[in-house]
Amino acid sequence: MTAAPARVVLHLDMDAFYAAVEIREDPSLAGQPLIIGHPGRRGVVTTCSYEARTFGVRSAMPSVVAMRLCPDAIWLPGRMALYVEVSRRLRRIMEQESPVVEPLSIDEAFLDLTGFARDLTAGAAIARKLKDRIRAEERLTASVGVAPNKFLAKLASDLEKPDGLCVFPAEDIPRRLWPLPVERLWGVGPKSADVLRRGGFRTVGDVARVTPEALATVVGEGLAHHVHGLAHGRDDRAVHAGRESKSISEERTYGDDLTDPRDVDRELLARSTGVARTLRRHGLAARTVHLKIRTGDFATSTRAFTLRDPSDLAEAIVGAARMLYRERIDLHGKGVRLIGVGVSGIIPAGSAQEPLFLDASTQRSRRLAQATDAVADKLGEAALTRASLLRKRREGDDPLFLSDTPRED
Repeated sequence: MTAAPARVVLHLDMDAFYAAVEIREDPSLAGQPLIIGHPGRRGVVTTCSYEARTFGVRSAMPSVVAMRLCPDAIWLPGRMALYVEVSRRLRRIMEQESPVVEPLSIDEAFLDLTGFARDLTAGAAIARKLKDRIRAEERLTASVGVAPNKFLAKLASDLEKPDGLCVFPAEDIPRRLWPLPVERLWGVGPKSADVLRRGGFRTVGDVARVTPEALATVVGEGLAHHVHGLAHGRDDRAVHAGRESKSISEERTYGDDLTDPRDVDRELLARSTGVARTLRRHGLAARTVHLKIRTGDFATSTRAFTLRDPSDLAEAIVGAARMLYRERIDLHGKGVRLIGVGVSGIIPAGSAQEPLFLDASTQRSRRLAQATDAVADKLGEAALTRASLLRKRREGDDPLFLSDTPRED
């Protein structure tokens, strides 16, 4: 019986992508501390060059802090349309070198070379070719991790940044993985890491050296088995070839029907914010907004509205959703059991003709989106919430959420 081919997975991550593109476009910026974002009291750092990072500047940092740490930094607002176009060309390079490419964001992707490269050494040779092509064709650098699974490949790509190529075989797990802090385990956020540390688990090795049963007494059975497997370098997730999204939507069903218009409005905003965030994460924009409303007797209404200009901003999406709810939905006196907001007519961001002049509110919305995306990428989705989505918690104030299902179709 023929043995299954060894898994060979690459994770490619562009180095300080937005800043690197700006430096490529203006070589006088090379070697300078460059920050992409908006300076000022309400600004947030989107990303920065490695020269700025030596001063302690980081993504998602408040701009006032970055200005204090690096007062001589050069600030640029960023050009998403340019970054998306460069990302498309990078994607083509990856697809020419690998049979399976799974984009994660505008500047990173997994590549599966299983059966194409016989082992990690052969995978590293392909990684070197990828890096060389990106340098020659786009004048940019990338860091690549080569490993037997997604988790180790993504970890490896970050170990030797910038311009790194790190091969991470399973036998290196005790030496290279176990000394790392527990936060480096996929799925362990700040709250989970704090629980683990309070339980005496500070490093990945601490997690690996106990049984899943012992770990479960600290973090629960589900998370215990997940992180214990990762601590031993086990990750069976497949690399899925990317596909164009036809639609993106987010729905939520409520245990108690919503009857207060203010609750409905908050949920419209929350769902629209989630959809907009997904669009921006993938460098997309949408032309049409869809609204789905289900009442307590399970009667379902769906409505759609086409925007004047494609958008990836929550303000545009929720504006259409509110109009559809207000003008085209009749509840017949019933409460709302389900709310869904979605978009279709999806195109790459920046590919449509931009309005000659952006109004002030759109510019403010764009700056807010860039700031919140930077915080979410750094600290997690729950790190920053719109004030209008917050309310004083009282007994019985919040409906019981039965499901929350974002989808890309």
